[in-house]
Amino acid sequence: MFEQLQSLLVNKFEYDKDQITLDTQLSTDLGLNSIELAELVVACEEEFEIEINDEDIHEFTTIRDVVEYLEKKTK
Repeated sequence: MFEQLQSLLVNKFEYDKDQITLDTQLSTDLGLNSIELAELVVACEEEFEIEINDEDIHEFTTIRDVVEYLEKKTK
């Protein structure tokens, strides 16, 4: 799951692969604002064929948070 998310961030959002670790902070390290976070959520919904609740987005602080959420939703 991490590798898929990392690939999505590299290919769609043009981040350097080395920037993306499980402990990478979405806002601090990647500089994502609320609009970019929403774009990431839409990209994840499309990539993983899931629906992410708006309330859950506020829990996404690190890449690890997103990965753990995706793992729960895709099981």
